[in-house]
Amino acid sequence: MSDQARGLPPKVTVLSGGVGGARFLQGVLRHRERTGSTTEVTVVANTGDDIWVHGLKVCPDLDTVMYTLGDGIDTERGWGRKGETWHAKEELAAYGVEPTWFGLGDRDLATHLVRTQMLEAGYPLSAVTEALCRRWLAPLFGHALRLLPMSDDRIETHVVIDDPESGERRAVHFQEYWIRHQAAIPAHSVVPIGADRATPAPGVLEAITDADLVILPPSNPVVSVGTILAVPGVRDALAKTAAPVIGVSGIVGNDHVRGMARQLLGTIGVEVSAAGVAEHYGARNGEHGGVIDGWLVDTVDEPLVPRVEAAGIRCRAVPLMMTDHDATADMVVAALDLAGL
Repeated sequence: MSDQARGLPPKVTVLSGGVGGARFLQGVLRHRERTGSTTEVTVVANTGDDIWVHGLKVCPDLDTVMYTLGDGIDTERGWGRKGETWHAKEELAAYGVEPTWFGLGDRDLATHLVRTQMLEAGYPLSAVTEALCRRWLAPLFGHALRLLPMSDDRIETHVVIDDPESGERRAVHFQEYWIRHQAAIPAHSVVPIGADRATPAPGVLEAITDADLVILPPSNPVVSVGTILAVPGVRDALAKTAAPVIGVSGIVGNDHVRGMARQLLGTIGVEVSAAGVAEHYGARNGEHGGVIDGWLVDTVDEPLVPRVEAAGIRCRAVPLMMTDHDATADMVVAALDLAGL
């Protein structure tokens, strides 16, 4: 069987952040399509980036995955709706209503209105997400693709910085650190508020323990995958699952491909390298409660393969630039190979 003909196993679960995870998932679905697999793909998405803005509940990572896989994403930005307009944002700014640094597009606004109304009516976030996906994902994939929030509980990631105006140390919401400050201010720590008291959303633990393959895509290891792992029960599920757990490095040549992983890894004492992140995740069969069996690094990081394998993690160097869906699908094939599937 050729590499491209190697189909996906029956159940694949991906723990995803926003842009990087969504683009990797496009590769998973492209490989599913080109091999004719009937695989059920479950996405467990980070909700630590969630924020309340102008009275509306905004879930950036859930929406980025939903719009990307539902063909509604602005491909140039990598987030938000294509064909977006910004009249409501302009009007709010004219009134002097803060925050002016967080933009809600007119099309995107409808999603947040529906979500907020359903939450206020008593529906949990998981049920709301399922309802939203009936528009975006069900027409394309039926029951073969599920999008789950990591938790129905409120979790918000905050970053501790020195305020650029007052010089005082304070915690700001992750979105303020990323959008307003563009991650240009040194971060002292990252705190997923509420994560330690949260419970996984319905279906999350089963999606991990019942999977045939679990993938950690090239999402931020601190504020995306790291926040999912901070929800009690998720690490235990990864330890118990019979499925191989394969991670894909988002660090290439000692820097992130996109985002702010480089800025944040130092706050948790992790070296900014593909090997450093692999060691941070740790070997699943190790004594320190690691979460991965295998790790894909880019070809430029091939010299790091022996170091990763010395940590008890199978490792392979392959091209990791997601230049198009087929190139990303080839990454999925490499993950299957590393998993022995």
